[in-house]
Amino acid sequence: MPMVLPDVPALILAPMEGVTDAPMRAVQGEVGAFTFAVSEFLRISQVVPPKSVFYRHMPELRSGCLTQTNLPVQLQLLGGDAGRMAESAAIGHAAGATAIDLNFGCPAPTVNRHDGGATLLKYPTRIREIVAAVRAAVPRSVPVSAKMRLGWDTLEAIHENAEMAAEGGASWLTIHGRTRAVGYAPPIHWAPIGRVREHLGIPVVANGDIWSIEDFRRCRDVTGCKHFMLGRGALANPHLSYQVAAELGLRPAFPVPEPQPSFDWSSLLKRLVEWSFRFPHTRPERTIRRLKQWLNLAATFGNFTDFDAVKRTESLEEFFGKLGELGQDGSVYPTFR
Repeated sequence: MPMVLPDVPALILAPMEGVTDAPMRAVQGEVGAFTFAVSEFLRISQVVPPKSVFYRHMPELRSGCLTQTNLPVQLQLLGGDAGRMAESAAIGHAAGATAIDLNFGCPAPTVNRHDGGATLLKYPTRIREIVAAVRAAVPRSVPVSAKMRLGWDTLEAIHENAEMAAEGGASWLTIHGRTRAVGYAPPIHWAPIGRVREHLGIPVVANGDIWSIEDFRRCRDVTGCKHFMLGRGALANPHLSYQVAAELGLRPAFPVPEPQPSFDWSSLLKRLVEWSFRFPHTRPERTIRRLKQWLNLAATFGNFTDFDAVKRTESLEEFFGKLGELGQDGSVYPTFR
């Protein structure tokens, strides 16, 4: 079961819409560094979805909330109506969910305009209402957590919002160190996360701008946290999740020399293709978009330097052929099971 315990370190794969879907979660499960993953959000708007929607959204519900590579997965819901969120949580649990996360952090304008994600940060008592309703709708054995930003437009808002979530019965909070107003612009603010952790009384997961092992160490020092969530950084630098897991004592030490060696991106990306075609509704054109999306992250935030050479490829054959021409045959992608 996905779980954050006060004195047990945890490393969590972030929910990233259109990125960390079931095939990506399976690939990251092969790495063996993450404690668990959180699904992309399932949006609850005017209609409570049936079980079939939950199964399509999170296929792991059919297998004990585990990927086929044994990574536990937590179901995330997003919405602003406490009643519909509670009913959806109950259906999700009946479909197999062993833990529920509530999204109060998504900064997407479309989501926010429709009373979801970070817009709830403007209404602290509604956060308490939603968390409490979901908490009451599922058995006590099912953890209910919440993911949020520091506030809509002020850093100080996190204290009231976090308290409201805790009062509602949240088992733990994940906090991204930015407001909704700044999106993903620098700087990151880790210090408020640490202050919430000191006063809240439930575990706090630190999230945001951990791009390197040095970033992780600074975040740990500033926040005092034992629990961390990695998203874009783990994809931009495929060594990072295991390095952090080793620092947390979750895995054996994995020394990576500096400068880091070349990376066998071709092998890693082929694993994503292989997993993608094990799931229904996968289209080749979507798969190649996903590969380019991953390498774009690695080019923007990591050390991949050849994205311009592959971004216009139109087929999987052309894509991997171009990678081969670029000599992407460095150190073999490690499996840390």
